[in-house]
Amino acid sequence: MADILIVDDELDIRELIGDILEDEGFQTRRVGTAQACLDAISEQPPSLLILDIWLKDSDIDGIDILKKVKAEYPAIPVVIISGHGNIEIAVVAIKQGAYDFIEKPFNIDHLLVVIKRAFEASTLRHENTRLKQKDGPSFELVGTSANLKLLKLQLDKVAKSNGRVMLSGAFGSGREACARYIHAQSLRANRPFATFSCSLRPEDEIAEALFGRELENGTVNLGILEETERGIVYLEDVGGLPLSCQQKLLKLLVEQKIVREGGKAAVPVDVRIISSTNQDLSQAILARKFREDLFSRLNVVPIEVPSLEERSEDIPELVTYFIDQFHAQEGYAKCELEEDAMTVIQTLSWPRNIYQLRNFVERLLILNDGGGRITKADVPTDTTPSQALQPSQPVFSNYSTMPLREARESFEREYLTGQIKRYSGNISKTAQFVGI
Repeated sequence: MADILIVDDELDIRELIGDILEDEGFQTRRVGTAQACLDAISEQPPSLLILDIWLKDSDIDGIDILKKVKAEYPAIPVVIISGHGNIEIAVVAIKQGAYDFIEKPFNIDHLLVVIKRAFEASTLRHENTRLKQKDGPSFELVGTSANLKLLKLQLDKVAKSNGRVMLSGAFGSGREACARYIHAQSLRANRPFATFSCSLRPEDEIAEALFGRELENGTVNLGILEETERGIVYLEDVGGLPLSCQQKLLKLLVEQKIVREGGKAAVPVDVRIISSTNQDLSQAILARKFREDLFSRLNVVPIEVPSLEERSEDIPELVTYFIDQFHAQEGYAKCELEEDAMTVIQTLSWPRNIYQLRNFVERLLILNDGGGRITKADVPTDTTPSQALQPSQPVFSNYSTMPLREARESFEREYLTGQIKRYSGNISKTAQFVGI
């Protein structure tokens, strides 16, 4: 429920506004001085602030409070009210970031409309930010293999805490999906989740995108860390973070505060950090490209995300999942794979892991635009523009040049190697399938 802080030096006014808003279903807090206002915001930032400009028995006025709030908590909508209103004051208030200005005596219906619109604008802004932060397709943790079960067990253990997690693993192995899984199981599940790539942005843009910027006219551009207040920020490929940003990130982890670009004041931020890397950060530390103290703060709980080759048993479930996903999102005809076709897919190499498998499934659906069943003959194993899809071991095709025993041994070796790969190295399952 929305929490509204009402600041007015006239008891009757703040009680009248508070009672009406509570009748409308809002929660309210009511104070009469500037210091009480700042103390209330520091204790718990409100969802919206109704602020009188002229406050008796206070060292600062409402405009000064507005500046301070917009500098430290720019996401809070502020509605200014005043019994001494004029155009000049209204213009100053709007320039300093107020959502609207209402002159006393005001119409209660008008005040309610302004408050509801302020909430709608705030919600729309957060929604736009959330949509901008979506960084390509995300995947559920699909599968039942032993390696995936172990991974989920590790993620479940850390989800309910605020501990920082560093996810390591190859590109496309599903590190972002793991971060989203932690968010969904965490105590912050109803708060925002943001993904930030530390390696795909120009260096001069990273600091502002993360920490925000204060302009000379007093305007504040929020960074992702503040936009995701009380939520979780996933820093992808954290090894790509510039050293200047590493220092600022360390300040956040130690003090729970950030300093915006162009600003001086430290701003409190409550956010949980999950990071990932696909490189050996110990080498980056030795090369003085990554701070060791930052690494120790981020790497509280290290979790290795298995590659697709290490969980190839999950490929049939993943293929089915992607077929259903493409059918729902892109309108591709649904189809089923024959067992021999699925076996071929399981024994191919997937150097770019789940991302590559997803693209491969889309290719299958495009080539099989009529729906129906996909057979072994429909599965392409040729070299694609991005990666080669080749069997995990070279296949001996010229058996005619070999003696019978050598040819048989070569075939058996190749066959068993493929089956062991298919079952992620599980010998008992492999033996059960091949009948040995």
